[in-house]
Amino acid sequence: MKTLEVHCLGTAGYHPNESRHTSCYFLPQSGVLLDAGTGIFRLPELIQTDHLDILLSHAHLDHVVGLTFLLDILYQRPVKEVRVWGQAEKLAAIQEHLFHESLFPVALPVSWNSIDEQSEWDLHGTKMSWRLQEHPGGSVAFRLEAARPDSTPSDPPAVLVYATDTLGAEDPETLQWMSGADLLMHECNFDDQNQKWAEKTGHCYLQKALQIAVQTQPQRLLLTHINPIAELQLDAEVPSLQCPIEIATDGLRVAF
Repeated sequence: MKTLEVHCLGTAGYHPNESRHTSCYFLPQSGVLLDAGTGIFRLPELIQTDHLDILLSHAHLDHVVGLTFLLDILYQRPVKEVRVWGQAEKLAAIQEHLFHESLFPVALPVSWNSIDEQSEWDLHGTKMSWRLQEHPGGSVAFRLEAARPDSTPSDPPAVLVYATDTLGAEDPETLQWMSGADLLMHECNFDDQNQKWAEKTGHCYLQKALQIAVQTQPQRLLLTHINPIAELQLDAEVPSLQCPIEIATDGLRVAF
């Protein structure tokens, strides 16, 4: 059976560096973009659909500043519809501040859609659900379920869980919601030596991210939101985690 792909357009947290732009991941077959950091400039040549659904985990600049690039992106590759999804409070802050007339005096050709009213939606055939996460200012994780190319109605969907900018969920309900993904994309902004900084800033460190993967047992683990001034290293295998573990890099394509 054919697989779906996620393209890593930006894999750093906070700010870009010479090898990484900030958070942005794209599923071309579904037209779904996960966050809109500086890596979004790589988007035009990858678009395969006549629509885009941009899911924002929260409103920190490394996840939303790329929205200001959309005018050029849509000029290069026009689509019929662009929908931006996020918590109502975060969308309002983006519209009021990032798109204040003193900073960006042109309206974007997008619709702004709150996720607050429901726990799940259908995005042109891709089922999306979300959960709150602990992070300064708040953030959300997303779970996407989509049919693989050439699949039959009886085939199970491909499942991706995207959890970035979080201390790391430990409650049973959220761990159950995250469980069984074909691909778990989990932030890992710090190594284990910087656990205190991770907890202070509302981020995850390596051992915590691996523990969450052990409890949710994905088919594949992709570590994301990498600290731009301290490259993450995998020191050893995790015997209780029977899946490939990879550190996201810009340009990486991951099948699931």
